[in-house]
Amino acid sequence: MKSKIKKEKVKNIEYKTGVSRSSLALVLLPFYFLFLTSTATSQTVKAVGSIGMTVSQMDRSVEFFSRALGFKKISDMEVTGPRIDTLQGLFGVRMRVVHMGLGEQTATLTQYLAPSGGRPVPVDSRSNDLWFQHFAIVVSDMEKAYERLRRFKVQHVSTAPQTIPQSNIAAAGIKAFKFRDADGHNLELLYFPPGKGDPRWQRGKDLFLGIDHTAITVSDTKSSLKFYRDLLGMKTLGESLNVGVEQERLDNLPGARVRITGLKPAESPPGIEFLEYLAPPGGRPMPPKTRANDLWHWQVQLIVEDLDKAVERIRQYGYRVVSSAVSKYPNRKLGFSKGVLALDPDGHALLIVEK
Repeated sequence: MKSKIKKEKVKNIEYKTGVSRSSLALVLLPFYFLFLTSTATSQTVKAVGSIGMTVSQMDRSVEFFSRALGFKKISDMEVTGPRIDTLQGLFGVRMRVVHMGLGEQTATLTQYLAPSGGRPVPVDSRSNDLWFQHFAIVVSDMEKAYERLRRFKVQHVSTAPQTIPQSNIAAAGIKAFKFRDADGHNLELLYFPPGKGDPRWQRGKDLFLGIDHTAITVSDTKSSLKFYRDLLGMKTLGESLNVGVEQERLDNLPGARVRITGLKPAESPPGIEFLEYLAPPGGRPMPPKTRANDLWHWQVQLIVEDLDKAVERIRQYGYRVVSSAVSKYPNRKLGFSKGVLALDPDGHALLIVEK
């Protein structure tokens, strides 16, 4: 009886309005997506809590980040047990975790004491490979910061600091320099001229000010936006197309043509930046069976209001959750009460947590 009444109501709508069922569906479609967006409120990313990377020698990494880049050690701990196994999707985990602070932002360094044998970053990695990720450290003086890194004999990616030309209106005047640490992780120095970037970067007095964003290479900006913006509720900041000799020298990638899209959480920075390389072709996918102890593994911590609902939606829309269950930490030893490790459309790892 109920189904019959529903059919009569639909027919009545068609009769009174002259709108067919298919046309009616098109009319209602925007309201359906509005409903989906509204249901994501509790899953909206409040903040990027930290940006993490796997390292091979913790003491060496701590010394480099401290002496070369001005970070300060916040905490240093070893963790093990079934909850860590569940969270990281590995068995028999024992890891040393060091939180390093710069300004108001945090980087998390993780060394896997067990299981050992994590694979190194491929020596022929390029920025259009889909495992590429870095974070951008804001400096108050690019020339001084670059000279400081030269004294520590960092491995260059860029030939030298590059200045974005005036033809790129969105990014004109920004200076950038890319380099690698001893494990092959890509890092970037970033200088914002007046009027560019977050206003807080204009108020800093130190040479190294903080972390502006982490950048990830994506295969398709639209697909990544569906995940980070539509599903997780991050806001789009803007977009630019970077092309020319400056971008080629910045990435050390001939013919580089990259679409850059910035996103921010409710509290920012740091944010997340998409790098979609329109050229050159041939960027490789995330290596198969990537695990958390592989040295190209990064995990960005995203803080949400309701983790259980966020995980439910991630699974509902077909994205992979690495953790076998939500890991709970009543003592908040790792800085959060609940967490899971999930993957975005290109396989970049996200540590999604509830404080």
